[in-house]
Amino acid sequence: MAAVFWPTAGAVASVSSGVRSRVTGVRVPRPSSTMSDDGARLSEGSSEARAAAVSDIQELMRRKEEIEAQIKANYDVLEGQKDVGMDEPLVDCEGYPRADVDLYQVRTARHNIICLQNDHKALMKQVEEALHQLHARDKEKQARDLAEAHREALSRRPGQDESQGPPQAFARVNSVSVGSPASFAGLQVDDEIVEFGSVNAQNFQSLQNVGSVVQHSQGRPLNVTVIRRGERQQLRLVPTRWAGKGLLGCNIVPLQR
Repeated sequence: MAAVFWPTAGAVASVSSGVRSRVTGVRVPRPSSTMSDDGARLSEGSSEARAAAVSDIQELMRRKEEIEAQIKANYDVLEGQKDVGMDEPLVDCEGYPRADVDLYQVRTARHNIICLQNDHKALMKQVEEALHQLHARDKEKQARDLAEAHREALSRRPGQDESQGPPQAFARVNSVSVGSPASFAGLQVDDEIVEFGSVNAQNFQSLQNVGSVVQHSQGRPLNVTVIRRGERQQLRLVPTRWAGKGLLGCNIVPLQR
């Protein structure tokens, strides 16, 4: 029997991405290195920093999908080689190298899979850390916003509200969709809106003011004050994606002054 030479580990590691399986024709990808820690580091700051952090996470997820695709391609190579998998012996019952599979291709694909799985594990750790930092930043921002609102409330002069008389409504609700966030919050048709988050009759200019508050408060509760049949009502509305359009599920029209 002719001698069969086994490829060394070094030879397997140096195989280029141009190698193709003679059985499947699948190109065996070269293992990719993990993204550096700089790619997952989140910058500090406000909205621009958050956008950069989200972009970093999206890039990490893109790399994750790329590595998973490479792992699948290498498993396809093994499947094409009599479905040998990662652990099936490459010698026959007599201890000779198997002649029914391409040993070089199998060993290369197995090596690639091990390297890629290590890359995938490291990348998922970066994703977890990046998400944790992003959520922590969001909580800090929410705490700062609440503290700022509290300071503004304390800075009001005593008797200021009384001197200005009863609060004035600036908009009216003319429709509420069933099952919408507005419906769950308790908004009703003909409710007159006195306060919508930070928007009130003093600073209201157009419905764009309300829209801006909604967009910046997605997933967070908003304090909404309405006048309903002459009585003042306090509601908590959470702008959220739902089955219908928009984040509220209601229609608001400005009141004519």
